[in-house]
Amino acid sequence: MTAAQVFAQDTAAQRIKQLENTLLEIQNELNRIKVESLQTTRKVEQIQETSVQTTQKVEQIQQASIPAEKKSIDFNGMSQKRIMLFFRGGYARSDGHRNGVSIESRVAPVGAQEQADRHAWYTGAGFDFQLTKDTWGFIPKTEVDAELMFEYKQYGHGILGNALANEPTQLAGGAYNPRGVTVNQFTLTASPKIKFNHFAEYKIRPWIIPAGLAIHVVSPPTESITVLEPGIMFAGGIEYNIWKDFFIGTDARYQLVAGSLDGTKIGGLTVGGYVGIGF
Repeated sequence: MTAAQVFAQDTAAQRIKQLENTLLEIQNELNRIKVESLQTTRKVEQIQETSVQTTQKVEQIQQASIPAEKKSIDFNGMSQKRIMLFFRGGYARSDGHRNGVSIESRVAPVGAQEQADRHAWYTGAGFDFQLTKDTWGFIPKTEVDAELMFEYKQYGHGILGNALANEPTQLAGGAYNPRGVTVNQFTLTASPKIKFNHFAEYKIRPWIIPAGLAIHVVSPPTESITVLEPGIMFAGGIEYNIWKDFFIGTDARYQLVAGSLDGTKIGGLTVGGYVGIGF
């Protein structure tokens, strides 16, 4: 019996020892799995970080490959609009005094015969139509527009006229009662316009008009009842992008008219400012 008890005790001790070894192996395996899991988690985090960096690089490459006119513009930058509407105003000076049938007549020098001043004010508006932003590939950052512009100039109001502007006319024996007339001029121009510093990073853009076609309409008409005369316009100016597609600028223009219109010189200079908006 004593031998049997000793054998049973040895057998129990061996089983307990086996159980301890098994538990130790399980614990070691759990520790190993825990370490591997931690390493896997770190690798996943590294992969995610690498993926984020790769995505950012791809976005940068895509942004760099987008043409300048398609890039998103910040709050203070101007977009690449192809048409600009502008409104002008300022001072004008004629090359000569206006002589017309209701102001001064060399044929019938009767009446007040006043002349309008050479100085005037003007107002007008126009459009810039963009033709190319880089001079068709020849000159970078140099824009060429087609400008269509019209302006109204007034040289005098209430200018006393001659016998033909008398009520009734003095040529028919009427009393001296001259009518006051308004001396003005309308000009329509079409011309190429070259703008420098085309892209949005430049706030200031100077520009020139080398030569443009101008059509002038005068009122009152000349002694020969002529009201229409063509000419050439030269101009230069500078504009500033104040916010997004809004601009302010200043310009000087000279209207060259060869000779005179039946004795009336209608060429002259204008100097003033303008406000524009792209659309």
